Amino acid sequence: MLHVEVLLLDLVIVLAAARLLGWLAKRLGQPPVIGEIVAGILLGPTLFGPWIGDDLFGPDMRPALTALADVGLILFMFVVGLELDQKLVRGKGKVAASISLGSTVVPFVLGTLLALALAGKHAHGNTLAFVLFLGAAMSATAFPVLARILTDREMHRTTLGGLALASAAIIDVLAWTVLAVVVGIASAEAASGQWQVLLAVPYAAVMFFVVRPLLARLVPAFERAGRLTPGLLSVVLIGLVASAWATEWMHVHFIFGAFLFGAVMPREGAERLNHQILERLEQLTVLLLLPMFFVVSGLNVNLRTLTVSSLGVLAAILAVAIGGKLAGSYLGARLRRVPVRQASALAALLNTRGLTEIVILSVGLQKGVLDPELYSLMVLMALLTTAMTGPLLRRIYPDRRIARDIAEAERAALGVTASYRVLAVVPGRPVDAEPLAGLAATLAAANTPSEVVLGHLEPYPHGRLEVGTGLSSELAEMAETLGALEGLAAGVRERGPEARVVTRFSADPAADLPGLVVSARPDLVVVPHDAPGYERILAESTGRTVTVLPGAYEAAGPVAVRHGSGDAAAHVALQLALATGRPLVVIGRGKGASLAQRLARLGVDATSAAEAPAGALVVAPEGAAPPQGAHLLVRAEQDADPVEWEAVTPVRAGI
Repeated sequence: MLHVEVLLLDLVIVLAAARLLGWLAKRLGQPPVIGEIVAGILLGPTLFGPWIGDDLFGPDMRPALTALADVGLILFMFVVGLELDQKLVRGKGKVAASISLGSTVVPFVLGTLLALALAGKHAHGNTLAFVLFLGAAMSATAFPVLARILTDREMHRTTLGGLALASAAIIDVLAWTVLAVVVGIASAEAASGQWQVLLAVPYAAVMFFVVRPLLARLVPAFERAGRLTPGLLSVVLIGLVASAWATEWMHVHFIFGAFLFGAVMPREGAERLNHQILERLEQLTVLLLLPMFFVVSGLNVNLRTLTVSSLGVLAAILAVAIGGKLAGSYLGARLRRVPVRQASALAALLNTRGLTEIVILSVGLQKGVLDPELYSLMVLMALLTTAMTGPLLRRIYPDRRIARDIAEAERAALGVTASYRVLAVVPGRPVDAEPLAGLAATLAAANTPSEVVLGHLEPYPHGRLEVGTGLSSELAEMAETLGALEGLAAGVRERGPEARVVTRFSADPAADLPGLVVSARPDLVVVPHDAPGYERILAESTGRTVTVLPGAYEAAGPVAVRHGSGDAAAHVALQLALATGRPLVVIGRGKGASLAQRLARLGVDATSAAEAPAGALVVAPEGAAPPQGAHLLVRAEQDADPVEWEAVTPVRAGI
């Protein structure tokens, strides 16, 4: 018998536990959904069940709690369908399709193979549905949780974030489609009215081609009213619940009807209408009904019953879920030439499962496809894969990279194209710096668009300049310096990049030059080894640096590079070799020989050798001590990406 006072107390406990643990998860840098799911598990038989389970969440309460959870699930799936933005895929179709296919197919195949191994113990006679279901569960991505992670980090405005959302949207559609097929198979075998399952496809067609045009009439009605009236909201809710009932009657599951109704809601000119619908429904759903769903899901998780063999199954599930998702997403991105770091970040993001996975697992448990033990293990997998997303993303794609991407997105929104900026530090007389400016121009010309900034501080030992203190000779020298720098800038422009001059008086160039470098925010700094404040320049610069050592401008032979652990030195050497038409010699065996062969296959005049040829311009990675015979020392920028050698194109300039 239903006791109303117990039900109300259950609501109080559920809401308090969900809010508390959701807040704690957020404090730990995790999505609140992690804490809310854990709250449900803790209130179940795993921890508090033996003491409070029978009294507060006993058999008499389960039907009422399940009904509330189902209503919350209907509203949530409607919101997911409504927020499924087709514009996300526009302009990213091929790349997003490749990523989503890899992210879906690889874990799906690995999941089906694991299911075949587990079928003897867990399939319970319905092997086909079990195998397909486990494959679908492994391939899911939590679009709502992913969107929240990206929004919290402001990545939704970046190219990477947009690509992740587009890919997740496609994965969502694929996952729900496969799950609908699996549920249809399971229901057809169990239900007496098997013919009803066959109506699912015609029903979807009716929704898109009949119901969708009818729902479009809500937009002019909303515009006339100027707000979301109770009558308009009632039409939406009646249609939503009717669609959920229809798919449940077809033995497909009510979540698909709710999702489908959200997907066919009008989009064109309906932004304000949909926004107000979401405002009305999301608060009720997120604050009350979804926590009930988490609790009902948690009540079915009993970690007390797990054995040592269960831990082995959990390890296999995690290996397939994480390995398949990361490998599939990464390979799909790399096939479309997404850079290595961005492809790795996409893989980490798409490994998020969270709420979507819990919904899928709950459907499997309700339909008898999953038994309680495997259900519990899969819920743990969903929690762990979601919890690892944030830390893994920060490891692969640090906050500095995200800030850089956001700045680029803001410039793009303003119609400003960011140039690759090379700062050439001119420490002495500008008339002697033509080779330095030429080197900076060569390295800048390898990127389009690009600019060279010629930075110079004119020493003035008399302290702060004041007007009327007899500065005619100093001003004449400054005018001469400016003229020489402008001559260097003109030479740079002839080679392709834009050029500008930054110069001023300084009483202490060694102290002021590092500040000039930082304020210029260059991608690459070219600096002589004897520049004032050289050590501080290196310490404070976040971009790539090229240190010019004695003899660099006299080396007229091939370009030789000592290939180290990073790619920066080899990248600079390749740019110089291509720009000047010189052969490239990679010094060293192993990695050096492998790089030389790779570049040779790409059409570069590249060979490997044990030592640098006589007269070569030797480029080396910066280390504790300069290698003997080196002319240019290269230090990689912070958070450097691996070089995409295939994307390096020949440029024509002179050093």
